[in-house]
Order: sequence, then structure tokens, then C-alpha cells
Amino acid sequence: MNKKNLPLNKIICSDSIKGLQKLPDKSIDLVVTSPPYDQLRDYKKKSFDLNGTGEEIYRVLKDGSICAMVIQDQTKNFGKSLTSFKTAVHWCENFNFKLFETVIYRKHGIEGAWWKKRFRVDHEYIHLFLKGERPNYFNKDPLKIPSKHGGKTMRGSGNRKTDGTTTKTTTIHVNKMKCRGTVWDYLMAGDKNKLKQQHPAVFPDKIPYDLINCFCKPKGVVLDPFMGSGSTAVTAIQLKRNFIGYDISKEYCDIAKKRIKNIQLKLIE
Repeated sequence: MNKKNLPLNKIICSDSIKGLQKLPDKSIDLVVTSPPYDQLRDYKKKSFDLNGTGEEIYRVLKDGSICAMVIQDQTKNFGKSLTSFKTAVHWCENFNFKLFETVIYRKHGIEGAWWKKRFRVDHEYIHLFLKGERPNYFNKDPLKIPSKHGGKTMRGSGNRKTDGTTTKTTTIHVNKMKCRGTVWDYLMAGDKNKLKQQHPAVFPDKIPYDLINCFCKPKGVVLDPFMGSGSTAVTAIQLKRNFIGYDISKEYCDIAKKRIKNIQLKLIE
């Protein structure tokens, strides 16, 4: 795929499906996005088709590429909408995606109006949809976290066998860093960025930063069909990847463009 045919490093004010329809098949290395699900925020009364967007995402992704979707469910009358799970099932059954993994995005929730009647919500989901047999780029080294006993040499009793006996005691050297697993801690959604906080629903810049590091090759192309405040684009620039972003709101496109300009100026300094 010739990258010259793509609108690289641009924020385009457009409906996501209409924008995606202009992209060639198998032209995108990674999608990172958070759709405006369940009308949990006011998006100027604009509607969207999440499943229609998913079909276009599958078409434009290269084989072996990932679509990472940050999503949660609305609670109404003491029941969850199940949008997150319904979307995962629909995309896998109808568009031939695989669910590579679901990561729990741990955050500090707020009590809300129902704080005496339900649990505080301290998480969202990050569905990782895979197109094809296996990821063509996967580097989790930048995502590793310190081991509690890193650098120590420890002895432990052996494993118990089914006949009641145990294997010999083992000695292991604990690595300083370890895989973070499937619960990722991100406790500052707004990143203390006043420009970013003009958008009503943001996620931490560290989320796209980690996902791009893990699933997108250097100089690859990252797409966000619901660009919002521009976090995916900003982190793509920091990591020397290309980006394409769509958002139907001119107001949010303007916020994203200002953030991009600010980060570009910082990188020049």
C-alpha cells in the first residue's frame, strides 16, 4: 500500500463511516479509539453507527492488525446496557474479527448520584480486536512493570503432584520487570491538560501511547475514527508513527488540531 494515497497526519471533520469509506482496503496498521457509546455524554445530538463503523474498520485494517476500542456500559434501572459485550460478539460473528484480549482499564471512578445503591465504577474495557490469524507486530516490552521481588533469588517448594508427592524445591532469579497482565492502571484521564479537558469524555494519553508502542510498527499508520480531543494523534506523533483522525464535531477537531500543534512545537524545542 502506497502511503501517498492516504490522508496522513490529518484531522478530518467528517462522519466516521463516510471518512473510512474513502480509505483503501488493508491500508491501516492499528486502530485506537473510544466511540461515543450509550449517549453517556452530550455529543451535540449527533448519531453514529458503531457496527457500521466496525465493518469499515475491518476492511481498512491490514491482516494481522489490531483495533483497540475503549468502551463501557451505561447503567439504567440498575442494569447494564451490555453495549461493550454486544459489540464484541457482533464484530466477531459478523466481521470475522477475533477478540485477541479484553484489557481492564482501571481508573478512579466517582460515586455519582447512586453512590448508596451500587458499586463505584473503577474500570472500563479495552477490547483488542484482531484481523487475521495472529498479530503481525507485538512488542510488550515497553508495557512491562517492576516486579515486586525483582532482582532477588528466591527458593520455593515444588509443585504438588496428583499422587500427593511434590517435586523438588526450585531456585529462581526474579526478573526486575514483568508483564503487566490484563489490568492496566491509568488514574489521570485528563492528564491535567486544560485544552484536552474541553472535551466531555477523555481517556489518558498513556492508553494510546501504550497501545501504539505494542501493536504498531515504527512509521506505521494509526487510525482513530472518533478522534475527540486528539490523544491518539498526539501520542502517534511522539512515537514517530503516522496518524489519521476523523471526528464529526468541528469543535473537537479544532481542539485536536491545537493539541497537535502544541506537541509539534514542543518536539521542535
